[in-house]
Amino acid sequence: MSEKGSPQAILTSFLTCISRIRKRGAREMNFPGLQKMSRMLLLLFLCTSVLPIAGCWDRKEINDVLLVSAVGIDKKNDKIEISIQIVVPKATGGGQQSISGGGGGGGGGVNPTFVNSATGITIADAIAKLQEQISRKIFWGQMKVLIFGEELAKEGIREHVDYLARHPQSRLRLHVFVSKGKAADILEVLPPLEKSSAESARELALSQFGLNKTMKELLQMLKGEAGAAALPRIEEVPPTTGGEKDHTTVRLNGTAVFKKDKMVGYVNDELTRGILWLRNEIKRATVTIEPSETKGRVSLELIRAKTELIPQIEHGTWKMTLKAVAEDDVVQNATNLDMLNPSVLKMLQKEAKKDLENRVYLALKKVQKGMKADIFGFAEAFHRKYPKQWAAAKDRWDQIFPNVEVKVDATVYIHRPGVSTESPALPKNEVQQ
Repeated sequence: MSEKGSPQAILTSFLTCISRIRKRGAREMNFPGLQKMSRMLLLLFLCTSVLPIAGCWDRKEINDVLLVSAVGIDKKNDKIEISIQIVVPKATGGGQQSISGGGGGGGGGVNPTFVNSATGITIADAIAKLQEQISRKIFWGQMKVLIFGEELAKEGIREHVDYLARHPQSRLRLHVFVSKGKAADILEVLPPLEKSSAESARELALSQFGLNKTMKELLQMLKGEAGAAALPRIEEVPPTTGGEKDHTTVRLNGTAVFKKDKMVGYVNDELTRGILWLRNEIKRATVTIEPSETKGRVSLELIRAKTELIPQIEHGTWKMTLKAVAEDDVVQNATNLDMLNPSVLKMLQKEAKKDLENRVYLALKKVQKGMKADIFGFAEAFHRKYPKQWAAAKDRWDQIFPNVEVKVDATVYIHRPGVSTESPALPKNEVQQ
């Protein structure tokens, strides 16, 4: 029997009261709306009665978990080494006493992160051994960065991606990189501006000067028609002078190219720009050109860009046209040219067009002809336009792709030549009209 005052007893009393009101109303009050009103009261009571039992039943106290900000996966002999970058509570909490004995202020003197590693035959085995070393439960929900070591990337990343994609706490929007050398070395870096190398890597990816790839996008690329992928390459930058005040930091340097989940090579920053044009992912860029008609340089900043892949099959020949449109502004004029002169702007647009096309053709030569990896989306473009031909040829795509004829049709517009049309430091009599 329910105790007096318990939720069950209150609910039973309420239902009994409602039943008596309905019976009395039917006999004596002759009130047609009473039955409807009683049902509404019952529904209201049931809705409000569940509120007290709604609570944080699955909560985890911050003192019982260990927050992981980044993960690095390396190859160690014939095993897998997993390294995690851990957020130090003393460094992030206010009023904590530092290890060096100082006062509060967010844990002065304490490094904001530290790195712990473990080795196993699989990534799951390595993580289990890693948990054995740590007194707190590892929490993966705050992980922002995943870095594959270069040696491991060359042997294949599919099984590791599979584990992380299945993990219930892992986020599909975390940023993915390939390191030059070991991934653990990148995690050990303490950059001067950000709290951790993970935060620095994340900000570099979001700056959009290079590739920015998430776990979700990596999965889509690996499951795509071509089975090829491209990831940003990150490396450690040592101090310039070696002084005590200098800090090691990290930077993005080019693109790692994958074919069937294995890294087959890498391209530098210059060729990465061409890859971004081909993938319609170019967001930010500064182009410096040297006009042939005069000495000096003119720098243009990209404002808007759009590219389109136009596939075509003619008499058994597979062709692709890249239609690219760029809109630029003049940000520096180190020549004696007058930017208000329409012929000067036309000449600069022609030079910028040539630079764009040259970058794309260099990227095609390196990746299409050299690595034979379709990271540009050619397979998807042909599949959409020619589904029947693609179905018959998709098993031979590795042989077809290197021989696809590519034509670049670029157009560059310069909209704003700047507030000062000629160089402010140049006398007017030396300005070339």
